[in-house]
Amino acid sequence: MRKIIYPLVCSLFLILLIGGCGQFNFPADFKLPQQTQGLTSAEVIKGLKEALTVGAGNSVSFASKTDGFYKNPLLFVAFPPEAIKVKNTLESAGLNKPVDNFILSLNRAAEDASKRALPILKDAILGMTITDAMGILKGNETAATDYLKRKTTNHLKAEFTPVVRQSINKVDVTSYWNPIVTNYNRLTLLTGAEQVNPNLEEYITEKTIEGLFTLIAKEEVLIRKDPAARVTDILRKVFAEQ
Repeated sequence: MRKIIYPLVCSLFLILLIGGCGQFNFPADFKLPQQTQGLTSAEVIKGLKEALTVGAGNSVSFASKTDGFYKNPLLFVAFPPEAIKVKNTLESAGLNKPVDNFILSLNRAAEDASKRALPILKDAILGMTITDAMGILKGNETAATDYLKRKTTNHLKAEFTPVVRQSINKVDVTSYWNPIVTNYNRLTLLTGAEQVNPNLEEYITEKTIEGLFTLIAKEEVLIRKDPAARVTDILRKVFAEQ
């Protein structure tokens, strides 16, 4: 029974749940799995939405805390790859401290921006339908998160960029980047290397969204597999073994 209900219900829950509001109706020809016949459609829908709410909420809470990105290898925002020669050049010259301070500021910006991610994620998911959900029923254990990522990333980038911009200003990322650029450009006078100036706003936006989806995927897997992760009565009822 468990193998049947988990793919059908868990995948549905993760698509619908962030939407969290509005009336939702199943298609006329849609039938609940036999194992859920003891539940009403309203209970199943509520369980699906609560599950993703729990997963998204937990993810945002974890990512937005101090060191949520900085001390988590899965989320850590590293020096921008396109400017890695800047990092290597400065470290070779013994200028490690400015580099370290800059990297910390990148992660602090991602952590701060994450605090305001949940409403944006909710808004991004409102257009998803039962047809979308049915398309991922046979997917893997992160099928719902993968679908959400494909469908919403571009929209999230557009909505999230102003949030990241505010966070960059709040934690003074540019005040740590400017000395790096200044020192590097001085060295390029000797080395002849090209100057580099990555788009930090875009980079932090992408890394923040990537990190949030990483955590949401972990939450999806957890709720599918671990009864202890079902923290409300409706979650326990919907995902209980029949």
